[in-house]
Amino acid sequence: MAAKLYDLIPRDEKLSNDVLLGRFLEYIEGRKLQLYPAQESAILELFEEKNVILNTPTGSGKSLVATALHFQALAKGRRSIYTCPIKALVNEKFMALCREFGPDNVGLSTGDASVNRDAPILCCTAEILANIALGEGAAANVQDVVMDEFHYYADRDRGVAWQVPLLTLPQTRFLLMSATLGDTTFFEEELTRLTGRPTVAVTSTDRPVPLAHEYSELPLAKTLETLIASGRGPVYVVHFTQLEAAQSAQDFTSINVCTREEKTAIANALEGFKFTSPYGPEIKKWLRHGIGLHHAGLLPKYRILIEQLAQKGLLKVICGTDTLGVGINVPIRTVLFTRLCKYDGQKTGILSARDFHQIGGRAGRKGFDDQGWVVAQAPEHVIENLKLAEKSARDGKKSVKRQPPEKNFVNWDKNTYIRLIAAPPEKLTSRFQVTHGMLLNVLSRQGDGCAAMQKLIRDCHETPRQKQAHIKRAWQLFRSLLDRKIVEFIPKTEDGAYLRVNIELQDDFSMDQVLSLYLLETIPLMDPQAPDYALVLLTLVESILEDPDIILRKQLDKVKDQKMAEMKMEGIEYDQRMEELKSASTRNRIASLFIPRSTLLWRGIPGLDRKTFT
Repeated sequence: MAAKLYDLIPRDEKLSNDVLLGRFLEYIEGRKLQLYPAQESAILELFEEKNVILNTPTGSGKSLVATALHFQALAKGRRSIYTCPIKALVNEKFMALCREFGPDNVGLSTGDASVNRDAPILCCTAEILANIALGEGAAANVQDVVMDEFHYYADRDRGVAWQVPLLTLPQTRFLLMSATLGDTTFFEEELTRLTGRPTVAVTSTDRPVPLAHEYSELPLAKTLETLIASGRGPVYVVHFTQLEAAQSAQDFTSINVCTREEKTAIANALEGFKFTSPYGPEIKKWLRHGIGLHHAGLLPKYRILIEQLAQKGLLKVICGTDTLGVGINVPIRTVLFTRLCKYDGQKTGILSARDFHQIGGRAGRKGFDDQGWVVAQAPEHVIENLKLAEKSARDGKKSVKRQPPEKNFVNWDKNTYIRLIAAPPEKLTSRFQVTHGMLLNVLSRQGDGCAAMQKLIRDCHETPRQKQAHIKRAWQLFRSLLDRKIVEFIPKTEDGAYLRVNIELQDDFSMDQVLSLYLLETIPLMDPQAPDYALVLLTLVESILEDPDIILRKQLDKVKDQKMAEMKMEGIEYDQRMEELKSASTRNRIASLFIPRSTLLWRGIPGLDRKTFT
């Protein structure tokens, strides 16, 4: 049996990098693994203490390179951190590293759970690492960092969490990994400048399992049936909303996904598992048909069950959202895109090349498949029109063509698909932003927090004009914290500090949520003597923990519907109503950005009305 990595680490001495490299290669040989050229290059560069940017396709063994970094760091008495965007993947890596290095040496921190957080190896989400970096900076006990799925640097909402550690941890050596980084020249130069270490990019386009691409103009269920019949399962059916994924799972129960023997095997695997939540019976029904559902809205126990069943080869179909494209260990032979357009929170557009390659790259399992398949569906109305045209040709009758959806849709065709296949990933763009939580973290540091905040904005990866806007925003937020006595001035000390977070606040006080300040404003409006005070307080706290975007949009839709009804009653023509609605929509959208406190109204909290907040 192959030795675990922890067994190869000396207990009484710190060995040189050359000796440690030899021991790690012994481990590789004991596991009967053969390194790809890119893996070998990246590992050699790591053992020379360099920053490494690893830009290789999905399935090319990036996790093994990260394991080499953890091994070297642990053997040298350094603390290393693994971070990625998805909690499920953090949990998966935590379990894998526990098996290799022992549970005493590995910790977990995701916001939902914290285990052995001070361990020499920590697995955490990007936001956890960003908070450590903001709060401690160069004094943080972080010597090595693995940032997996680094393309999230360009994510509009979360990208700042991927940039902050690069700016605030000069004592740290970084391993940045992704299959879709694009040009990395900027990051090579920045990492070297900020850490003082050489930085090397290791890039490869060679996939261990090659991909074949197809475009389907058959109905979705028929496409899936054809793929299963031709032995191309498991099939990951990609949707961009949780509702569409669940609807497809239900629709697919009408086709023959599994044989009787396969259904029996699934039933045996499900024995003893409790589907006790309201949604549980539906999931159980789909699983018995060989169909899994996987998205962030499921209870963790269901997601883990579906991943385990898939790893055992019991599921032929997994209906999921695009989050499954982020490295979770679910074996997939075929990726089937139900559409090539996506709503990104602001507008609907054709998938970026990065999203397409990231998701499609999940196809093909190393060691199991000689080839993976990526299949894209034509738009639904196009498929229906093709069927109608065939029927018209057969019957000699004209038919009314189906029109594309009016909302949340951008048309695509086979040429769009071909362009996506050939397109390289877009350049990663900075998403830096200043928030209350960032200010509070930086001002909590030992020393001059103001100077640290100024340096953070000065070093960020933005244009000079954008940096000026960030400085202005930081002063606005700072004044709001000062006005509410969350931050206070103190006499200047020897270390230069003259600001601090109010010492009367509890030790774990934070303002990481967008609506944190509004919660602080709202709590004093509550009556502590009211019988439902505790419940109302919990409701308020819960309401700021969710992304308010969908609530704001629903409120906006309600306002628009009311406005349309009023104008219709006044006899205003349709075209004029639409023009007026656009203007009203703009005003309401602006108002929602400046008065987001109204999002608290959605829970119908007693005693609160719109006047309270405006």
